[in-house]
Amino acid sequence: MFKLTSLNLNGIRSAASKGVEAWLAKTQPDCICVQEVKAQADDVSGRFDDLAGLKGYFHFAQKKGYSGVGVYSKRLPSDVRIGFGSTEFDAEGRYLEARFDTPARKFSIISAYFPSGSSGEDRQAAKFRFLAEFEPHLLRLKAEREFILCGDINIAHKEQDLKNWKSNQKNSGFLPEERAWMTRLLDQHQVVDVYRHLKPHATEESYTWWSNRGQAYAKNVGWRLDYHLATPGVGTLARDEAIYKQERFSDHAPITVQYDVKF
Repeated sequence: MFKLTSLNLNGIRSAASKGVEAWLAKTQPDCICVQEVKAQADDVSGRFDDLAGLKGYFHFAQKKGYSGVGVYSKRLPSDVRIGFGSTEFDAEGRYLEARFDTPARKFSIISAYFPSGSSGEDRQAAKFRFLAEFEPHLLRLKAEREFILCGDINIAHKEQDLKNWKSNQKNSGFLPEERAWMTRLLDQHQVVDVYRHLKPHATEESYTWWSNRGQAYAKNVGWRLDYHLATPGVGTLARDEAIYKQERFSDHAPITVQYDVKF
């Protein structure tokens, strides 16, 4: 079995201070994809190059204290791709692809952090530009290799994916255009939403992010924003999922999936 975790850290130093490394040592994933590292290479070097025996590979944002993604892995990748070729968004540290190719199989683990549009119209427009650029990239990748993309997608796809869906229909993260993008990716392009493959009817137990306002976490007024998105050949081999909420390392919860594949 291959055990893969995804977690938006909301700052690697902050998550470390809250015990994320001890949790990883206990749960022992084969890989963890992290988002919102909020650090630069100098901050990570010598302190976060490794976590719980996993070696890290990163795509840092040019802007300090912003974004940044990474993949920590037990196994050495055959190649690491930083960025997806976007003039605009590669500067923001949103994509790292670790390839684990063998003569028999081409396979990638991707950590991705989609933009949020919640801060205003400019960032929402940027989010739409990101989605427009990212879709053809994923389709090209899907045509040549298997992959599992883990990340904070910043989109709740359906009504069951957030508590207050009625009042959020005009808010970033649940806009009709964003949801339509997800529907097209999953239905037309046949990418597997792994959690929904395993738990098609789950509602409140599926949330992975909670606002810091209004006791949202205590009341479980949450959103499902963190995903495993996979090509069918590997996505349908998912056997078990777990969203861990007993400890809080971030405003997001880690989501772990076990796949019936050798790593």
